[in-house]
Amino acid sequence: MKIKCIIIDDEPLATSVLLSHAAEFQNLEIVACHNNPIEAMTALDDPDIDVIFLDINMPKMSGLDFIRNIDYDAFIVITTAYREYAVESYELDVFDYLVKPIPFHRFAKTMNKLTKEITLKRNGPVNIKTQQEPHMFLKVDKKMVKVHLHDILFIESLKDYIKVVTTIDEYIVHKSLTNITEELPSSNFIRVHRSYTIAIDKVKAVEGNIIEINNKRIPIGRNYIKEAKESIFKDNQDIL
Repeated sequence: MKIKCIIIDDEPLATSVLLSHAAEFQNLEIVACHNNPIEAMTALDDPDIDVIFLDINMPKMSGLDFIRNIDYDAFIVITTAYREYAVESYELDVFDYLVKPIPFHRFAKTMNKLTKEITLKRNGPVNIKTQQEPHMFLKVDKKMVKVHLHDILFIESLKDYIKVVTTIDEYIVHKSLTNITEELPSSNFIRVHRSYTIAIDKVKAVEGNIIEINNKRIPIGRNYIKEAKESIFKDNQDIL
């Protein structure tokens, strides 16, 4: 499934960053780049445009005024250096709000959400038997590797990298433990130590301040112990 996009931004460097991020996704096609909203008006005649990456502060017309003055069916993703327009943007039904400089992990999160929404938009409700299992893409070396969330056992911090340990394989990824933990659903993933995030449903045993997952003994940090044990024993509160 191809997702067709246009970029509207008067900053060449910002456009370059978006193009670089987009190149990592085979299903994403950048149809055109425009340096002002007036020039981009003609692009809206194309009904196949799925997404508009839109800056706010631009000459002649701001990105928010552009949204107010167009009749469109595409998803709008704001890309701006200013955080203060977030509330106003969401009132205009933008899909997402990315703050420059846009890190790759944040762009990837938006792409995952867009792919799901556009698939639903094109195909209608998906039968539960054929719906894709929850997953994420991790950049391993030069490849984007698809990892199913239910396969993840735990994630270990390795300074500037992380090691994602799954039931199938281990992946070394250039990303922080904080960032990947934010991308994972908090209903089943929790940080238990400055160096570890775990999948709650993969916990085999707890002994004192040690969690056992797949024969790996993982410490619970002092600052994480209360929340970690509450999450692990949430259906057995009498244990605490």
